[in-house]
Amino acid sequence: MDFIAQAFTGKVKWHHYFFGTLLSFFIMQFGAFPLLFIRDYANSSKANTATLNPGIDNNLFLFLMIIPFALGLFGLIIAIKKIHNLPFLKVLTARKQFDWRRTLIAFIAWFAISYTMIMIDYFISPDHYILNFKLIPFTILVLVSVLFLPFQTSFEEVYFRGYLMQGFGVITKYRVVALIITSMAFGLLHGANPEVAKLGNLLLIYYVITGFFFGIITLMDDGLELTLGLHAANNIFTALFVTTNWSVFQTDALFIDNSEPEMNWMLFVPLFLVYPLVLLWFSKKFAWKNWRQKLFGNVEIPININENIS
Repeated sequence: MDFIAQAFTGKVKWHHYFFGTLLSFFIMQFGAFPLLFIRDYANSSKANTATLNPGIDNNLFLFLMIIPFALGLFGLIIAIKKIHNLPFLKVLTARKQFDWRRTLIAFIAWFAISYTMIMIDYFISPDHYILNFKLIPFTILVLVSVLFLPFQTSFEEVYFRGYLMQGFGVITKYRVVALIITSMAFGLLHGANPEVAKLGNLLLIYYVITGFFFGIITLMDDGLELTLGLHAANNIFTALFVTTNWSVFQTDALFIDNSEPEMNWMLFVPLFLVYPLVLLWFSKKFAWKNWRQKLFGNVEIPININENIS
């Protein structure tokens, strides 16, 4: 049974997904209270308000930003189990067990790719980077990033590539429709990021194509193992190695990028070179076949399973 079709073993009427989303995002809002409280306290103390985290320690701010995503993931798990009557594993993978080896391979590969790209840019424009290493803050940053950032990336992957991919797939019966909707939604929701305000709406193309990249991997590999590894590696690397005063992640990273924000080659290399090469490598390594059916075929109700629309 493939990744989307296995959702038919649970309740898959549109209202199940509607209320499941409401539940997840409702619980998610409670996670914002600690950040709002501390920011209000910092502002009342006449802290600098020029940054996203006025008067708040960078590591504390990063941790507080992650809390809503952790609660959102918790709410999503409840929705999947109680509203859809599905085991959580069914929204993660079509395999009998979650394949951690795939996640680790993807994580290491993307971490290495990100490191290579940053080093290339560093040697081309060394004046753009300022060493920012501080032992204690960086050590805490490593702990926060490795232990807690995966909650943020996992929520996005489980919600968009798992929950909604299956939802739109079983409701419309078209894989490509599910791929398009989830990829567009993933990209457009990143429009609230400060990077978009600095670089312009053209940056949304990057997020949308990234959504398609993750979505294609999910459909071809019948699970989220690879995208969970890729997404976690991307965000952890960003948090640890390079920060700016205008990005969504303002951390005690190893380097500060002091260059003027602009759309440059570094943003387009992943889209037109790295993404296709990664897809090619994954397709060979994991023996992906039937691309046309996996991406554009209809979603068929498995034999001996009646579509649950109650």
